[in-house]
Amino acid sequence: MTRYSGSLSRDLHDGTKSAGISLLELMVAILVLASLIMIAIPSYERYRQKTLTFKAEVAIAATSATIKNYWQDARAYPDSLADVHMDGLADPWGHPYIYYNIDKNGKGHARKDHALNPLNTDFDLYSAGPDGLTKPQISQSDSLDDIIRARDGAFIGVAADF
Repeated sequence: MTRYSGSLSRDLHDGTKSAGISLLELMVAILVLASLIMIAIPSYERYRQKTLTFKAEVAIAATSATIKNYWQDARAYPDSLADVHMDGLADPWGHPYIYYNIDKNGKGHARKDHALNPLNTDFDLYSAGPDGLTKPQISQSDSLDDIIRARDGAFIGVAADF
């Protein structure tokens, strides 16, 4: 018969047979994990914004093609997006796309660059971007994040890149 000598109790207290982790090790692991998260979240948000911007660019290009097809049939640009059955179209941020027929309504309310030159000669089509704010001149701070169509469709992208 074996007699209990208390060695099991000593082994647990001196840490030789303990399978747990110390509070310091746990804190270091949490610190490393928090650091990785702090790096990953901004990277993910930039990726997400690029994806939404790309979706808006694709929608503007497709809608622009539809408007040009309308012109081929009618020899005039539509008065509104409703004429091409796209009046309910919203950008990735939930805002409606903005359309302006320059050919019919003149250059007075057309979007303009920093030198106040109209961006297009046919029609304007753009998204107000993530903030939903826009101004007629694309170099103004509210318009820098707009997704625009310029040079009669030769440029589709972020206004700040134009």
